[in-house]
Amino acid sequence: MSTHSGKLMQREKWYGYLFISPMVLGYALFLLGPIIAAFGMSFTNWSLIKEEEFIGLANYARAFTQDPVFWNTVWNSFYFSIVFVPLNIALTLGLALLLKEKIWGVSLFRTVLFTPVVTSIVVWAVVWKYIFQTDNGLINSILHLFDVTGPAWLYNLSLAMPTVILVTLLKGLGVNMVIFLAALNEVPQMYYEAATIDGASRWKTFRNVTLPLITPSVFMVVVITMIGSLKVFGQIYVLTGGGPGTSTYVFVYYIYQLAFKMYEFGYASAISFILFFIILMLTLLQWNLRRRWVHNE
Repeated sequence: MSTHSGKLMQREKWYGYLFISPMVLGYALFLLGPIIAAFGMSFTNWSLIKEEEFIGLANYARAFTQDPVFWNTVWNSFYFSIVFVPLNIALTLGLALLLKEKIWGVSLFRTVLFTPVVTSIVVWAVVWKYIFQTDNGLINSILHLFDVTGPAWLYNLSLAMPTVILVTLLKGLGVNMVIFLAALNEVPQMYYEAATIDGASRWKTFRNVTLPLITPSVFMVVVITMIGSLKVFGQIYVLTGGGPGTSTYVFVYYIYQLAFKMYEFGYASAISFILFFIILMLTLLQWNLRRRWVHNE
């Protein structure tokens, strides 16, 4: 290699570093740096109202042994995920199978189902809060026409969380539906033709042909939907404010309350890293299952 070529390659390398430097610098300053700072903060009692003091693992011990609200939050978060994730996967896959067919108005239906995805979560939640109002809400007004007294949807201990799950479910259908549509369109048509020749029913075709071929997409959707369900915040804040009582407290909402209402930033940071660890473990578990089931390892 000539000296000129070597200098040219060196110059191009530095040009590459120059072009990616804004992104790397932004990542270090606004993501990596705060993560490291928050991890260090989780070992202190740092707040805005008293002097910072290193307390070791006391915040983590407090969460697991002294804080009943934390365990209530854990239960609520997993309850939300356990109900939301299967419902979301089943509905979005069903919609994708339906909208894959060449039926009249399919483009319109796709647009209608995807529109909530690009709607602000705050706007979406405010609209549904009015719909679920106890006295003048749309749903209770319709029930009143049939002489049925509607419940206090957002103020009932047993109904508040299912209501939040329903609102979240309706907003997020479009994303996973598009992913499943893309996966379904990649399935070779010859497999369906072979199944038809063999006389397979629609259910057997789906179970033995479609589902195995879209399994990688299913696992990806499960992972991203599970992570998203554990990070829910906006709709909780707008619809219920964590209530009634603490019945709709979830991880991110509890972290918000600790940090910005009680000013316990050290304890809030510890809860944040507990949430990070839970998401990491669940993701690794699902990734291991993906390797075993998708690749038959």
